[in-house]
Amino acid sequence: MSSFDRRTLLISLAALAGCGFTPAYGPGSSGAALRGKVDILAPDDRKSYTLVNRLTEQFGPTQTPLYRLAYTISTDENQIGVTRDQEILRYHVAGEVSYTLTDITTGRLLAKRKASSFTAYSATGSSVDTLTASRDAYERLMVILADQMVSQIIATVELPAELPT
Repeated sequence: MSSFDRRTLLISLAALAGCGFTPAYGPGSSGAALRGKVDILAPDDRKSYTLVNRLTEQFGPTQTPLYRLAYTISTDENQIGVTRDQEILRYHVAGEVSYTLTDITTGRLLAKRKASSFTAYSATGSSVDTLTASRDAYERLMVILADQMVSQIIATVELPAELPT
């Protein structure tokens, strides 16, 4: 039988603190330093609107833009469930966002990366059901991609030491 050992927990937490672990949005962290300072490229369609909306939720509304986030979205949709009568039952949607984060004042490229994922939707209902399921799948995909982008930026981008507050 195993039981909870408070000493082991405390030693583990101390080890994490000793290795440089800091909360993503804690004081002095990249997440906190980016809050309200990322100018995101304006959306031009439904997919980019969902992506930008989620990025804005994560980075906060731009108050003092220090960084510019530009992106390119690409998606691909494939049939994955087809009956003998050639009726499509399910679609697989893959997506990728290529993005760059640039320091506005210096023009220095801070990050150039990609985020990718996939989702699927069912096409077994009426045409209205299928359209709604398709839109929902693309919306889910854009949220997943935006969350990946934010995680990658916070985890890997080294920001200048002197940030205006």
